[in-house]
Formats: sequence, structure tokens, C-alpha cells
Amino acid sequence: MKQRTIAKSVDLVGIGLHKGVPVQMRLEPLPKNSGIVFYRKDKNVKIPLSPKNVIDTRMATVIGKEGVSVSTIEHLMSAVYSYGIDNLLIVLDNDEVPIMDGSAIAYCMLLDEACLRIQNAPKKILKIKKEIKVQEKDKYALLRPSDGFALDFTIDFDHPAIGTQRYRFDFEINAYVEEIARARTFGFLHQVQYLRSQGLALGGSLDNAIVLDEKRILNPEGLRFEDEFVRHKILDAIGDLSLLGMALMGEYEAFAASHHLNHLLTQKVLADAQNYEIIQVEPKTTKGYMIGAAYAKE
Repeated sequence: MKQRTIAKSVDLVGIGLHKGVPVQMRLEPLPKNSGIVFYRKDKNVKIPLSPKNVIDTRMATVIGKEGVSVSTIEHLMSAVYSYGIDNLLIVLDNDEVPIMDGSAIAYCMLLDEACLRIQNAPKKILKIKKEIKVQEKDKYALLRPSDGFALDFTIDFDHPAIGTQRYRFDFEINAYVEEIARARTFGFLHQVQYLRSQGLALGGSLDNAIVLDEKRILNPEGLRFEDEFVRHKILDAIGDLSLLGMALMGEYEAFAASHHLNHLLTQKVLADAQNYEIIQVEPKTTKGYMIGAAYAKE
């Protein structure tokens, strides 16, 4: 299995979730062994994708360096990881990734337009060797050994439109596009009102999030999936796990986990070399592991 980048540069314009201002994003190919790098062209600062560069996880996953940050990277990174991209430059002219419709499907479409290019270098796979778990009260996230990549997420909200939802996803790129990528982020009306009073969520609307009041969903079109809420949590988790810096072979399980717990999990994995090994994998020997193969271009 070889490393991948995109075949050509592509552009996208949208608004940032928190500031509500236009953001221009450009994806550009990078040479083999370059990794994923964010570039704030307005500040001339490059920020490599890495757990050590995470500076905030309260409302989104935020990375930063030299006083410069990029917020809400998880939806884009969920798509980038799922398409098996190892090397990519993400150029932005502001401090947020465009929120688009609150899911990852717009980024999937952008990557389809860019196409993928296989590079002459072996792909690095991080294989989990033992169970690693982080927990805060009843909330937890863990990784355990597996011969593929799977995610099993449970949420429990005291809200009539959500309640308890569980979804298990055995990773496969076409299934990701159909079952996970279209699931939108969600929030509660009282939270939105508070965040706006703090100068946040200024770009949030019914066009880029599922919004709920105390009893119901406010979006007139309703849900894309009956269990869209937990599917979006899996979307987020894939994006957060991408900060490990390579493809993952292991099973993720979580209950009510957040960006914060996912970040703690990636830190804990990398803190001890006994937790994992870095390997090369023949595609035929793995289950659910042909990441992005359907879209790869020689």
C-alpha cells in the first residue's frame, strides 16, 4: 500500500462557523513523507497536523503554532483521512475551516474533483497493540487491537429527539460517503444563543447544523438519517483520530466522548511506544481497510 496525495489543486469558499466571515481554502498536493500541513497564508505560518499542535478542544478541534491557529478542522480531516490521503497542504486565509453544510460531504466532493495520486513510498499504518482508554466520569474513549478499522459510538442525550443512540461503523470508503459523511453537526438553541453572546457561532445557522430547542428539531427538512446525531459523532472521531498522523488499524469505542477525550486518547497512544507499532500492510490481508481505493488514480 502506497502513500497518496491529490492529483491537482482545488479551491473552496465558505464561511467560518464561529466568526461567520468568508474563508477561502485551497488544497494542494505535497511530496511523499510530507504529512498533512495547514498553511495560514494571511500569517505566513505552517501548522503540521499533530496532537502536539492541538491548542483547544472545547467547541471544536483547534491546532496552532506561533500564536496562529486553525479552528474546526475535524470535518475536513475526517474526509481527508477517509480518502487515505497522507500528504496534503491546506491553505487558508483565515483562522477557520469553512463549515459548509456542517457535515463532511462537501469535502468528499472536493477530493473527488481533485482525484488522488499514488506516490512511490510505503504507507505508514499505526497498529494498536493493546487497549488504551481515557475516561472522565462515565464518558470514555478507547482503542483496542483489531485487524481493520472500526468505530463503535454510543450517545445519550436527555432530549426527546435524540435519546440513546449507538452506531457501529466498519470502515470502508464507499460506506463512509454514504453512511457517515453526510451527517451534520448539531447544537441546542440555548447553547447557540449563549455562544453568540460570547462572539462565537456567528456563522451557525439551520443551513450548516441541526438545531434543537427543548422539544424538537428546528430544521424544516428534518434529519438525513434517523440516527444522524451519533453518525456525526463517528465523523468527528475519525477527524480527531487523524491527528495520529497515519492510517489506523484498531477498533475505537466511545460513550459520550468529545473532541477533548479524543485528543487525550491520541496523546496517550503516542506517549508509549509499547501501545502501537508502525507497519506496512498488503490490502488483501486486511478487513475493511481499502481506504480511498475506489478513488485512487495512478
